[in-house]
Amino acid sequence: MASADKAVPASRRGDPWFDDGNIVLLSEDSSVAFKVHRDFLSRHSEVFKSMFELPQSSSEGEVLEGCQVVRMYDLPGELSNLIKALYDGTGPSSQERSLEHFLYTVGILRLSTKYFISRLRNEAIRHLVHTWSNTLRGHDEMIELALKTPPINDKSYPFVHPLHVLNVARENHVEIVIPSVMYFLSLYSLDDLLKADHLKLKVDHPSCPPSNLSSQDLQAYTLMFQYRITLILDFVRRTCGERVAAPGCQKAGACVKVFTRTSSRLSRSWKVRTGPLHFMVQVSDEIAEHPDVCGPCRRAFRQDVTAFREETWHNLPSIVGLSSWEELETSDLSQTTSPR
Repeated sequence: MASADKAVPASRRGDPWFDDGNIVLLSEDSSVAFKVHRDFLSRHSEVFKSMFELPQSSSEGEVLEGCQVVRMYDLPGELSNLIKALYDGTGPSSQERSLEHFLYTVGILRLSTKYFISRLRNEAIRHLVHTWSNTLRGHDEMIELALKTPPINDKSYPFVHPLHVLNVARENHVEIVIPSVMYFLSLYSLDDLLKADHLKLKVDHPSCPPSNLSSQDLQAYTLMFQYRITLILDFVRRTCGERVAAPGCQKAGACVKVFTRTSSRLSRSWKVRTGPLHFMVQVSDEIAEHPDVCGPCRRAFRQDVTAFREETWHNLPSIVGLSSWEELETSDLSQTTSPR
């Protein structure tokens, strides 16, 4: 027997609430109700459609505001954002990069993955990729922006800890950001990650991903950490220290002495937290302005640095056991791809 119709107090009415709606969605703890349109949501998600057609075991016959009730078991804020994104036709913006927008994106990604809403899932992934890029150019732009963006509330750009990004990616089966995120994560010491006391990890928000490093990712972190150190050593010793004069050297080989001294200095100055990709750019720019290095040797060095950086970037996915960048892009950034 159907239960008596009940009204929903204004204090429990979520956003959106449509007076002409014909179904009521209850959030995880039943504290917030959303009156929406059954057919509209069904059109955007086959999962919604199936849910609305099945009897609700815990609330069968329950009626609120004259409408069928469906319990969603989702956080009220995340459910609200998802519904509004569907009605408004907008999702996460790739131009917005604040902590708050990241947490908004986490909720959209989580529920669009759960309910197989490919458009919103795709937009959420693209927002993450805009910062944690799948291209070397995107990586360089992120570093440049980080260097020129002032801290906000003692947090430096991108204001989000890579461990949070990694965990939300794992949770929602998004692999395209993992190589880039793991590269940045390897800049942190393992001790710091295990303590989980970094300011960026102390975010108190219901949508915030976990702050722990899983056993699976501990192995990937270790491999990336070792790869990063090996890159720095190879660059300093071979690319810089073992150079020969370029064809057409205009200084009778004197340029080689500059590279030898540079290699010696770099071997003493690099740090465990040095990011090799940016490190290579800095050294290349330094050589480009060095008065004792001729034009042909400068150009040859820049070409070698460019090739080394491109190879480094190309190898990142394989270091953490993933497919190529091209395969990851096809898998994760296709509008028609369902979450794995």
